[in-house]
Amino acid sequence: MKLVRYGESGAEKPGLLDADGAIRDLSGVVDDIAGDVLTDDGLAKLAAVDPASLPLVDGNPRFGPCVGQVGKFLAIGLNYVDHAAEVGAKLPEEPIVFSKAITCITGPNDTVEIPRGSVQSDWEVELGFVIGKKAKYVSEADAMDYVAGYCIVNDVSERDFQMRRSGQWLKGKSHDTFGPIGPWLVTKDEVADPHDLKMTCSVNGEIQQDGSTNTMHFKVPQIIAHLTQFMTLMPGDVIATGTPPGVGMGKNPPMFLKDGDVMELTVEGLGHQRQVCRSAE
Repeated sequence: MKLVRYGESGAEKPGLLDADGAIRDLSGVVDDIAGDVLTDDGLAKLAAVDPASLPLVDGNPRFGPCVGQVGKFLAIGLNYVDHAAEVGAKLPEEPIVFSKAITCITGPNDTVEIPRGSVQSDWEVELGFVIGKKAKYVSEADAMDYVAGYCIVNDVSERDFQMRRSGQWLKGKSHDTFGPIGPWLVTKDEVADPHDLKMTCSVNGEIQQDGSTNTMHFKVPQIIAHLTQFMTLMPGDVIATGTPPGVGMGKNPPMFLKDGDVMELTVEGLGHQRQVCRSAE
């Protein structure tokens, strides 16, 4: 299934895409694409619904973040072999983990705001996965049982805030709108191999990132096993898994976002994002 949340910001409704790519309203079945809806039982309930029996949504409504009521938004740094090489970093011995504030989460096509004082705002196309059940001390062998599905994440980052503001990556990762998610949450049964997906990011029509999840250093099962040694993951938690090469920071000379720039992102099978950048007032 491809699950969506559509409508105005803060008032999104749950939906799914039918075989023709049209949105069908799930409001009569579930309140939101969140929490227990993402468990195995919750997804089985949705899979049993005939899309043709659901109301057809007219027009082209806004896509909201594909997951609601996110409790934790975590990310893995320097997790692509070729990205680490482009920025001259050594591959970590265990996953580098950081948080993005949940207030940065936004829809896949919403405006991205460049923060006041920003000089190094950057893009990062990433594969995100969503947790489907409570996970604590999970083994790598069992880890995929805890995945509800996958989505595109743009891990927008302000590098100056990230690298030179007292060492806290969180500061450069959490500005409002720095976490576009979606457009779809694609359930794991529709993704044959999350570690072999093409991914791209263009800025103003020029491809900047053209990579694949097959260069991921720590795979999804390793990430889940690692995280659950330190914290309990809950249904609806979102984890971004790192980015391939081509970020602005890694270019020579470096290239960063400015007012009016347009980012477009794809991950194979997970849809397309498009964001226009605007400077904060």
